[in-house]
Amino acid sequence: MKLSFLRIVVQHRLESTFIRALLIAIILVVPCAFAADAADQVSTASGIVEGMGVQSSGVRIFKGIPFAQPPLGDLRWKPPQALTAWKGVRPAVQFGPRCMQHPVFGDMNFRSSEMSEDCLYLNVWTPAKKSDERLPVLVYFYGGGFVAGDSSEPRYDGESLAAKGIVVVTMNYRLGIFGFFAHPELTKESPHHASGDYALLDQNAGLSWVQQNIAAFGGDPKRVTIGGESAGSISVSVQMASPISRDLFSGAIGESGSVLGTLPAVPLAQAEKQGLEFATGIGAPSLAALRAMTTQQLFESTGKTTVGRFPLTVDGYFLTEDPMAVFAAGNQAHVPLLVGWNSAEMGWQALFGGEEPTPGNYNKIVHKLYGDRALEILSLYPASTTEEVIRSATDLATDRFIALSSWKWADVQVRTGKKPVYRYLFARPRPPMVASMGNAAPGLAGGIIKGPDAKTMGMPPALGAVHSAEIEYALGNLSTNKVFAWTPDDYKVSQLMEAYFANFVKTGDPNGPSLPNWPAAKAGEPAIFIRIDVQSEAEPEKHRDRYLFLDKSN
Repeated sequence: MKLSFLRIVVQHRLESTFIRALLIAIILVVPCAFAADAADQVSTASGIVEGMGVQSSGVRIFKGIPFAQPPLGDLRWKPPQALTAWKGVRPAVQFGPRCMQHPVFGDMNFRSSEMSEDCLYLNVWTPAKKSDERLPVLVYFYGGGFVAGDSSEPRYDGESLAAKGIVVVTMNYRLGIFGFFAHPELTKESPHHASGDYALLDQNAGLSWVQQNIAAFGGDPKRVTIGGESAGSISVSVQMASPISRDLFSGAIGESGSVLGTLPAVPLAQAEKQGLEFATGIGAPSLAALRAMTTQQLFESTGKTTVGRFPLTVDGYFLTEDPMAVFAAGNQAHVPLLVGWNSAEMGWQALFGGEEPTPGNYNKIVHKLYGDRALEILSLYPASTTEEVIRSATDLATDRFIALSSWKWADVQVRTGKKPVYRYLFARPRPPMVASMGNAAPGLAGGIIKGPDAKTMGMPPALGAVHSAEIEYALGNLSTNKVFAWTPDDYKVSQLMEAYFANFVKTGDPNGPSLPNWPAAKAGEPAIFIRIDVQSEAEPEKHRDRYLFLDKSN
C-alpha cells in the first residue's frame, strides 16, 4: 500500500511539472499569437479595423473601410459628412456595396455583394510590417464614365503593386444622378452656394481620410500619388485643378482622358438647368420631392441616362473656375505627372456606323464632321485605300474620343507646371479571348459583348490597344482577367509597366535599373513619349499637328 501510494504521489508531481511547463509554454506563445492578430488590426481616427491578415505576398489587405457617413436621406446630394466613431473592432474583410449604377459596360466584374447609395468605402493593401515605415502611397480611382465602376473590380486589386513597397488605396465615389446632380435648391441650401460634383467631393474626402489615417497602415501622407483610368483619369486631372484638393497629393497618374476635353465641366447655371429639366420630367417639382423618392425610384428614373447627362460642374466651391483656365494660368497642383493613352482607344466603326470603310465613305464622313476644314483633316489623317481608311479612321476616332484631352493635359502641364511630365503610348494589343468564353466578343472602346448574338455584333480585331486595356498590365493584374489568353509577352509588358508605375509612385520618376529610358518632356523642346509594347522605347511625338488642329476645331 505504501509503495502504491508513493507511486501515485511521484506520478502526480511529474504530471504537475509537465502541466506547469505546458502552461509556461502557452503563456510564452500566446502573446505572440495575440501580437500576430493585433498586426491585422489598425486604429483609424474613427475606430479599429481588422483586415484579412498577411497574404503570401507579404501584403495585408483591408476591405470595405467607411470614409464618410452613408449619403442617405437628407444627406443625398450633400458633400460627404464626417464619420461617427464606432466602438469595438470593425471587420474589414469584404468590399463595401458598389454605388448605384446601371449595367453599362460588359467588361465590368464586381465582387461587391450589393448595390446601394450607402457606398462610400475604401480598401487598403499594405506591405508595411510596422506603422512607422512611411511607405509611398497610390490612391487609384476607377473608370466607367462617371456612371459605372467599382473598387471591387479585380483589375484594380492593389496587392501586386503593394508587394513592390507601396501602400495602395482604392475607393468608391457616387455615380450618375447620385454623384453629379445640380439643382437651384441644392445650391441654395449649400453653405458654399454650390451643387453637383458630389462624386468629386467623395474623392476629396477619401484623400482627406488618407492624409489622416494612412500612417497607421505604414503609409506616408506626404508621398501620396493619385491615379486612375478613363473617368478615373479625368478625376485625377480635376482633383489637380480643385483648390480644395490640390494640396492633398504629391504625384499624379492619368491613363486615357482629362477634364480638358473628355467630359468637361460646365457652368453651374447650365448644370442647374439640366437638373431642373430632369426633375420636371420625372414629376418631382421640389428638392423635398426628389429626396422623398426611394433609391430604386430615382435609380429607375435614370434608366436611359447617357454618359455626361449629369456633368461635372464649375460649382464655385470644388471648382472655382474652368479647369482649362486653371491649368493655363499655372494654378493647378504642381506635382510630377505620368500621363498617356492607348493606341486604339476607339475603333473606326465609331465614325462609320454601319457604312463600309471605303475612301469615298471616309471622305463624306469627314466633310460632314468638319465642313470647310475637311481638307485639313484629310491631309492630317490621309486615306486612299481601305487599309489606310481603317488606320486613319481609328486614329481620328481615338483622338476625338480621348487622346486629344490627354494630350492637352500633358501639353499644358509641361508649359505651366513646375514638375516633370512623363508621357506614354500604350500599344500592346490584347490577345484573343480564351476559347471557353463562347458567346462573347470584343465591343466598342474596350468593352465586351456577351450573348448569343455576340459574334455578329462584336468588333473585328483592333489595330492596337483598346480603351481600358492597359489597366491589368499597369497594376499587375493580368491573372485576374480570365477573358483573354495572356502570353509570356503580355506578362513581360505588364512587368515593365508595373515597374514604371511603382518607381513613379516612389520617386516621381518612372525610370529604374534595367528599364528602357523614359525621358521627361521639357517645355520648348520636341515632345518625347515612351511607346509601351513588347519592345518599348522612347520616341519623338509624330502628330502634334493633329492635336493642334483638333484643339482649334473644338
